[in-house]
Amino acid sequence: MEAISPLEQALHAARALVLADLVAGRVAEADVVSLVEDSVAGRRWWVEQWPDGVAFVAGLVAQDVQDALLERYGRWPLCPVCASGDPHALDVEPELGPDPHWVCPQAGVKVAPVGSLGQALRGEPSS
Repeated sequence: MEAISPLEQALHAARALVLADLVAGRVAEADVVSLVEDSVAGRRWWVEQWPDGVAFVAGLVAQDVQDALLERYGRWPLCPVCASGDPHALDVEPELGPDPHWVCPQAGVKVAPVGSLGQALRGEPSS
């Protein structure tokens, strides 16, 4: 059996994390999952060009999917923290770095790590 490369491990992990957030937000329809696959394919090429960026793949895939959803359907994921005011989407921070989190840009708080949005949507504290 051949070992899975660090690149493939990172891509599979990114896919799983973003899919978990999409499932938690109840938006993991087939066409949305296709957006994840498109992003993973694009990021495979990106990391092949810049191998040091492998640690950034999960956040980048989350941002790619968020951008694609905005173009097709609207803002995602909506902030579960702010109870008043206009609905707004969470941001991924850092924009280019390891350990990406969903962050409320208005309140300036970390809401959940990418892949753990379900906890925030259920009102559970993030780790």
